[in-house]
Amino acid sequence: MTATAEHMAVELASQPETWARAAGMTREQALLPAPGLRVAVVGCGTSWFMAQSYAALRESGGQGVTDAFAASEAFVNRDYDAIIALTRSGTTTEVLELVRAHRGAAPIIGIVGDTSSPLVDEVDEVIALPFADEQSVVQTRFATTALALMRSSLGEDLSGAIADAELAIADDLDDALVNAEQYTFLGRGWSVGLAHEAALKMREATQSWTESYPAMEYRHGPISIAAPNRVVWMLGTPPTGLVQDVAHTGARYVSSALDPMAELVRVHRLALLLARARGLNPDLPRNLTRSVILDS
Repeated sequence: MTATAEHMAVELASQPETWARAAGMTREQALLPAPGLRVAVVGCGTSWFMAQSYAALRESGGQGVTDAFAASEAFVNRDYDAIIALTRSGTTTEVLELVRAHRGAAPIIGIVGDTSSPLVDEVDEVIALPFADEQSVVQTRFATTALALMRSSLGEDLSGAIADAELAIADDLDDALVNAEQYTFLGRGWSVGLAHEAALKMREATQSWTESYPAMEYRHGPISIAAPNRVVWMLGTPPTGLVQDVAHTGARYVSSALDPMAELVRVHRLALLLARARGLNPDLPRNLTRSVILDS
């Protein structure tokens, strides 16, 4: 199979621009729950992982109880003041079912890429990001742009993250990363969701053996698979002693001083390069579609 990957290549490279645009959407940011409100954030796959990152940032920043759920496993009947539904396509079955089941119980804010989707008519408020929507099945810019908007809504200045993303796009990746046989991604706090997303991107686009964990959990068993020609990739600041412990295994440790969201962009680039090297097309990974729409 000949790899083209033209959509993913263009979309991942546009992230600094789409993040900057989202950071400027102050009116839309004001639609997100105010400080002090109890919030549930739901999504599937990539959107669930972005929900995890936002929930960790919002709650650790003192803005109120914030829980992230996979839409199929959500417990949102816990007196939440608002529900945020995150979905690129706006057609994902589990998200639509949850939204319809809880209409009227709490205000529901939808963050969506496709403004013609069914979700738009099912929620109380819509935050539309059509400029970040994608043609590739493998998500890159929609997920990070949604998170950029949510980070900005919490008062973060994203200028540093945007500059870091530009560096990540221009960075030369070591050939040894492309030739590794296994990848483990680690995060701490809000970057745990990014680590899970990094592993998913590599798995989807390249059919690689990937795993992901909170960094402090890695030494509680998962480090047993670390070995030469395998990669341990930290998104964010590592806990004390982790670098040395990985070095003892012979695995390759990867990290940088970039904003963790920009470090995820480096993973996007690796996924693209590895897909091409393996003759795969990450725009159309096997067994996957743009949206999971289940039979009723």
